[in-house]
Amino acid sequence: QVQLVESGGGLVEAGASLRLSCAASGPTFARSTMAWFRQAPGKEREFLAGINLHGTNTRYANSVQGRFTVSRDNRKNTMALQMNNLKPEDTAVYYCAAGGSPTIVTMTTDFSSWGHGTQVTVSS
Repeated sequence: QVQLVESGGGLVEAGASLRLSCAASGPTFARSTMAWFRQAPGKEREFLAGINLHGTNTRYANSVQGRFTVSRDNRKNTMALQMNNLKPEDTAVYYCAAGGSPTIVTMTTDFSSWGHGTQVTVSS
């Protein structure tokens, strides 16, 4: 199983950018489909972006398409989420997740490993 640690969250103003990182340990990172989710207070955890095993295919939620970019580096066991033009509605705890599917999946139940999350707060 993969152990995951997120970093890079913080407090920013609307329109700013942040880059989140997810550091993975364990032997199966390169065989794991990866994704970013977020959860705002009182809301369900939602899929944001996914990336396949080799980083050759990505998928985004409509709410972040064109603003967020997911990437991974299998040599360094890391995944990143570049977030541009942040909005107050992006405020949430952001999680990275790893799963065993060979293709990009979007349901929380598809992922077996989760980080503890990093807080992103966007002020208006």
